[in-house]
Parts: sequence; structure tokens; C-alpha cells
Amino acid sequence: MKYGLTSAEAKASAELYGKNTLSSLPRATFWDKFKDNLRDPIIEILIVALIADCLFAYMGYGDWLEVLGILVAILLATFVSTYSEYSNETAFQKLQEEASRIYCRVWRDGEPTQIRIDELVVGDVIMLGAGDKIPVDGVLVKGNLGLDQSALNGESDEAEKVVAPTDFQWDGKIDFLNEYRLYRGSVVVSGDAIMVAKCVGDNSVYGQLTKELQIEERPSPLKIKLEHLAKQIAKFGYAAGFLIAAAVFIEKYLAKENYFAQPMQIIGGDMVSAIIVGIVIIVMAVPEGLPLMIAIVSSLNMKKMLHDNVLVRKLVGIETAGSLNLLFTDKTGTITKGHLEVVNFLTGNREEFKTFAELPATIKKYTYENIVVNTSATVTEDAILGGNMTEKALSDYIGKYRTGVPQRLQFRPFNSADKYSLAVTDGMEKLLVKGAPEKLLLSTDYYWDKDGQRQILTDAMKQNLDYRMVELARQAIRMLALCTAEQEQNGVEKGLTLVGILCIRDEVRAEAVSAIKAVQDAGVQVVMITGDRKETAAAIAKDAGLLRHPEELVWTSAELAAFSDEEVKLMLPKLRVVARALPMDKSRLVRIAQELNLVVGMTGDGVNDSPALKMSDVGFAMGSGTDVAKEAGDIVILDDNFLSIKQAILYGRTIYKSICKFVTFQLTINVGAVAVNLIAPFLGVEHPLTIIQILWINLVMDTLAAIAFGGEPALEKYLQEVPKKRTERIVSRSMLTHIGIAGAVTLLVFSYFVPESRHIYFENGIFFTVFILLAVVNAFVVRANGWRVWEGLSKNRGFLSIMFLIVVVQVALLKIVY
Repeated sequence: MKYGLTSAEAKASAELYGKNTLSSLPRATFWDKFKDNLRDPIIEILIVALIADCLFAYMGYGDWLEVLGILVAILLATFVSTYSEYSNETAFQKLQEEASRIYCRVWRDGEPTQIRIDELVVGDVIMLGAGDKIPVDGVLVKGNLGLDQSALNGESDEAEKVVAPTDFQWDGKIDFLNEYRLYRGSVVVSGDAIMVAKCVGDNSVYGQLTKELQIEERPSPLKIKLEHLAKQIAKFGYAAGFLIAAAVFIEKYLAKENYFAQPMQIIGGDMVSAIIVGIVIIVMAVPEGLPLMIAIVSSLNMKKMLHDNVLVRKLVGIETAGSLNLLFTDKTGTITKGHLEVVNFLTGNREEFKTFAELPATIKKYTYENIVVNTSATVTEDAILGGNMTEKALSDYIGKYRTGVPQRLQFRPFNSADKYSLAVTDGMEKLLVKGAPEKLLLSTDYYWDKDGQRQILTDAMKQNLDYRMVELARQAIRMLALCTAEQEQNGVEKGLTLVGILCIRDEVRAEAVSAIKAVQDAGVQVVMITGDRKETAAAIAKDAGLLRHPEELVWTSAELAAFSDEEVKLMLPKLRVVARALPMDKSRLVRIAQELNLVVGMTGDGVNDSPALKMSDVGFAMGSGTDVAKEAGDIVILDDNFLSIKQAILYGRTIYKSICKFVTFQLTINVGAVAVNLIAPFLGVEHPLTIIQILWINLVMDTLAAIAFGGEPALEKYLQEVPKKRTERIVSRSMLTHIGIAGAVTLLVFSYFVPESRHIYFENGIFFTVFILLAVVNAFVVRANGWRVWEGLSKNRGFLSIMFLIVVVQVALLKIVY
């Protein structure tokens, strides 16, 4: 029988319904990002100064070199920040393109062939097997499948799909539990089948979810802090500029009698000169290098983070990660390993063995036969290929062990009604059975002991097994019974001999336990959100260290839904686990936490997680997750490991520390420069520091300083600090104290040069060089946060090299220019 479309039919379908291409979210061009970065508050102040200076230069009162200097400052700072974000977005785009190069097996023109996933059309007939991703929405026309739909609905349970009846109508309804409907993004874990495409591209459920990501993003904590800083600096700069301009004009007015009797050209010239001095003060007050520094520090740390399996899509995501108050995290693959493992083996008389190698000979023989014969997967010399997650766990359990097995004569695969699979063989034990213990133990009369003898399994022994299995279930362990029978029989109603019970679990990552503790110690509340049942979720949470105290809460989705938003806000600090969670639960929790002014992080890998990832302050998308989730996230965790999330938080705090150090360093320079230029005219010094000199400091020297501070190591001690509040000011009291003291020292040094006999030092660049050297000394003090400037230098050797370079360049500049 032949299936599928002809080439002509496929072309007609593509014209009518479109191809299986997903519309990507509009991507900002480099120019769009550049224009957006020009709206940075600090850059806006510089633009105002540029326009004014340009106007005066055009009128003949200003210096075009100063205009050029301000323009270069604006363009350089904006270009670097834009390039960093755009290039990283481009790298992410390449990853996405590589991920989308998936080929599907289809029938075209009556023959099987392979085409790219985005070439599929409505009506295409697609062949599916274990491991394949469902590429479109549709129905089965042959075979049956077990699907993992967790990427769409968050449910970890395997969903069975069967052939749709001939009168089944595809109405576009979204029903993941429907046994006939298949949706793009699901993964085949068992079975082979053929499906026909009903919805493709943007019309699929997967495609519709991508369109729901147009959510207005909340400003990041760093942006709020910098906007406040820029406003404060602007007020300081404008006030200082106005005062100095007024003071200069008043000084000229007082110097001459009948001042206003002079020609208007002279008066106008004096006013313009005073305004130009005011502009100089404004430019000196603005930390031109700050936007550039943030871009440089973020870029430097982005490369380091990539080595820790953290790919940053948006620069702002790094610093925001360091400010987290609350992190909602997935369980599977993030806290746990993401795959099942056999962790124990329980015999009929309650003996327990941890590994396959420890099993007694007869029990090992029948365990091995049950695993490699009683299976729908393909057994090779190296591994068991195909099958579901449980089959993969059994393959890992036996490892490379191989020996002879009886021939399989008949096979009945597992189904949800019988809850077991059955194989008839030509061996000594004719029947091999594998399935749910609660089902098989009812038909089990015997068990194999460690000496290979068949013993009677009494009711008391069964009860003991039940007790032990209840204990294991509380530890989130699933169980699988293995049985044999001497005679071939149609079912498992009686006479089975228990080989043993395999205990299977998705184990908690060892590194995740320590990482969770480190994040909690950092003041971040961690809440696990999972589709598992409440008891399983609680057991995993206890093992992971999430549940430590009796008063901590574990909710189900239904319990969460029963509470009002205000009730949730009151109990949120004690919440640790949400079980049986639905996609809307995540979005609701993010919204509620943000209403409490918390900085919220969210992890996710599925299409269903995307709205919450987008809504959160920082979205951590898993590297193994869907393209839609990665598109919605700010940071991609390439190895799906909670340890990498902890590293992202640490780097975020390190970057914030570096930014604070740089702000202190640069504001000290700017305050010192403003103070010197503010009092200089009244002491008979006309231009102690010029705009060009300040721009040289703020761009060239500060760029090097940004690289130096950007090389600061990520120290674990930063995780012992309390997260910064969202609205907390970036300039702390200790920073203000340092800036004030350093400014006073600068004025003290300036006073040495005030006598007229030493004014030559302003003209020949000596004072400028002394000013630079003071800044270098200040950099060492700021980096060490005190006078023990040698501490930690070995971990940032680049800092010492860069400061030495600054001194060398300045000395060379003194000799060449002056």
C-alpha cells in the first residue's frame, strides 16, 4: 500500500495552507538596537552637551575638537554595548538554525524519502519511530505510539496514541489527553507508526504558543538603578554647570565698571564663554565610560560563563541573575539527572542488591533474560536501542553484560490496561513477564532465592514486600516486577515466580544538592515546580535539600488554585514545592511575586513554559528544551544543570560588584574634576582640566579600567551576601564616603598648584599627569575595597598590567603632546 502526496499535491497544499515554517519573533536589527541604546540616560546627557557644544563651535565660540571628542564618546559607548548584545543574539540564532535542521521521513510520490521539517505540508504522511519528535499536528493512520508530551503540557507520564477512526474529524481543538491527537513538540518514546499532517507551521499548537510571547518586559534592576544614578548625576551636573556659568559671568561683571555699557558683542561673548565653562562641568560630571564599561564587563563575563555551560542571550540577564530573590525551577533534568536509573533490586524474601553485578547467578540470569528478551527495543552488543525511558534505564543497569538467551517465540508488548509485557520463549522458563508489581504479585506464588531455588511466596512475605514498596514509593521510586513461569500460558493469572523487583528512580544530581544550598544561602528562595504527584515531588525536594523544616509548604496545582492572590502572597515565603503544576500556575506565581517587588527567575524547557520564561525578570531556558523556550529565555543553561544556574547567579553578583567598583572609581574622578574646575576660576586658574583631557580619562583610561575591573574573579563569598533590593540605589553610603574623601584629596593636591608661579604645570600637562596617577592609586584602593591593595591581585593579574599600561601611556603622552 502506498501513502502520501504527490509533488503536485504537496505544492498545492503549501499554497493553500502554507509550509511547516514557524514565524520567528521580529528580530531587532543592529541599527534598531543602536538607536535604543542611544536612549540610555547617561548617553542622553552627553547628547544634550554635544548639541550645545556643536552650536557654540558653529558660532565660533567653541572648539570643534571638543565636539568631536564628545561625539566619539557617544558613538563608542553605544557601539560597544550594541555590538556585544547583537553578536551574542547572532550566535544564539545560529544555534537555533542548527537545531532546526531536522529531517523527517515521509511518503512523497508513492516512495519513502527524507525532507526538512519546514518543508512538510498538510496531508503529508510521516513515518515515526522511537526518538523522533512529532513535527506537525495530526493523527495516526497506522500503528500506535507512546509519547512524551511534557514539552507541551508538563506531564511526565507517557501518553498512548492510537489510530484515529475513519470518521474522526480534526477540529483544531487542543486536547493533549485525547488518544487520537498528536501535537508538534511531543517525543516518541515507544512504538512505530505513520501519521498524517493536519496542521502545520503557525497553525499548529506549537506555532500558536510562539505568538503568545509578545509580553512587555519589565525593566531590569540594573536599569532602574542606573536610571536613578543618571538622574542624580544629571541634577548634579546641570546644577554645577549652571552655578559655574553664573559664577564666571558674575566674576566678569564685577571685574568691570558699567559692564552693561559695553557692546553687546562683548557681553554676548562673555555669556557664551560662561555657558561653555558650564558645559565643561556637565561633561566632567557625566561618567561617559559607564555604558561602555557595563558592555565590556558583561561581554568579558559572558565568555567565562560559556565555559560553565551558560549562554547569555541578553546582556541584562547576567546582572539580573545576581539580583534574584526567588527562583522557580523545574525538577526533571535540572535538579534530577533527567533519566531513570535502577537504584535497587528487591527479592521475594526482601534481600536487596544495589547493582546488577551483585545479583546471585539464577536471579541475574532471569533478570537479564527479562530485560533483553521481554522488550520492544532492539538489543545490540553495545546497548538496547529504542524503547521508553524505563527500557533505557534497564539497558544502563545491565551495561555491557551479554550472554546467551532463549529464543523469543511470542511477544505481547506493555499496555496500560494489562500493565505488563510478556514473552514466550523456548527456554527452561517458558514465560518471561515484566510489569507493575501491584498487578503481578497478585498472580505470584513463588520466588527465586539466592541459591537458585524456587521457594513459596507466602502472604506474609507479600505483605512485607508491600510495606517495603510503600517506603520506596515515598522516596519517589518507581518499581518494576520481573517474573517467570514454567509453563506457557495466555495470561498472568496464576503460577508466576518472582525474580525480583527493580527499583527505578530519576536520581537527584549530587551537584544540585550543594548548588541549591549555595543558592539558598545566597538569600534566594528556591521553589520546585513539577508535574509529578505530591508525594513524589516532596520526596525529591527533601533529597535535594529544598524541604528542611516542617512549616515549609508543598502545594498541588489544585491547592494553589483554591487560594486568592493575597493569600498566596502571605504564604509565598514558605512555599517550596508545587506539584501537578499547570503552565498557568507558573505565570500566576511569577506575576504574584513581581507584585511583591521581588526579582523573579524561572527555569523551563517546554513550549508550555515560554510565557512564564518571558514574563520573569530572568528566564533560564534549558539547552535540551524547545526552540520556543530558548527564544523566550534570557539565559540558556546548556547542560540543564542547577549547578549552572548557581554559577549564573554568582557571575551576576560578580558583575554587579565590578560595576559598583567602576562607578566608585569613575565618580571619584568626575567629582574631583568638577570640584577642581568649580573653584579654579575663583583662584585665578582658568583651565586646570579641559574637556579633551576629561574625555581622554573617561574613554581611554576608563575603557582600560573597565577591562581591569571586568577581570575580577567570581568569588564564592559573594553568594553569602543578601540579594540587592530591586529599588536599592547603586551608590551606597560607603561608596559616597570614598568618593567624598578622594575628592577632598584631589582638591588638596590641586591646592599645591594654585600659586601663580606653578600655573605652568597646568599648561605643560604635569597637573593632568598627577591627576591620572591619583586615579591609578584610587583604582587599587577601590578594587581592594580598602588599603590592603595587594589582596586578591594574584586572581586578577590583568589589573596590575593594565594599571601599569595606563601609567606608561600617560608618561608617553606627557612627553609627546606637552
